[in-house]
Amino acid sequence: MLKGLGQLGDMAKMMKQAQEAQAKMAQMQEDLNNVTVTGESGAGLVKATATAKGELKALDIDPSIFNGDDKEVVEDLILAAIKDAQTKAAERAQEEMQKIAGDLGLPADFKMPF
Repeated sequence: MLKGLGQLGDMAKMMKQAQEAQAKMAQMQEDLNNVTVTGESGAGLVKATATAKGELKALDIDPSIFNGDDKEVVEDLILAAIKDAQTKAAERAQEEMQKIAGDLGLPADFKMPF
């Protein structure tokens, strides 16, 4: 199509690749809203579910941990489950970013800006 234009053809190809990369990144960002991860604490007594973008979606607490004297323990378990979910969400998002980077021919250790 752009044969004979020399470097202009290369520039057009690079622009097209950049647009494709942008579209893939936008789709991946949207997809991360639909991927969920679950963090746990207290051997599964408290579970926090979040999207891969880190948005907390659900909290499941086993009723056996409710005892008036253990309020601080319960609070700690809830926080630990949420932190675990957030960590897993960040890891999952990074995995998805690396897949996109690989598709674009970028180095495996390339850090995306978000």
